[in-house]
Amino acid sequence: MLVGNAELLVVLVLVLLLFGGSRLPGLARSLGRARVEFRRGMKEED
Repeated sequence: MLVGNAELLVVLVLVLLLFGGSRLPGLARSLGRARVEFRRGMKEED
């Protein structure tokens, strides 16, 4: 299931409204770290 441009825009606006512009960089950073840790854990499992 792919997300179209309109849906992506709606999600981004909702995130901006919920978290505010000042908290977005920290949120993105923590999501990136979680993704890296998840991939690292998947590699160790193999």
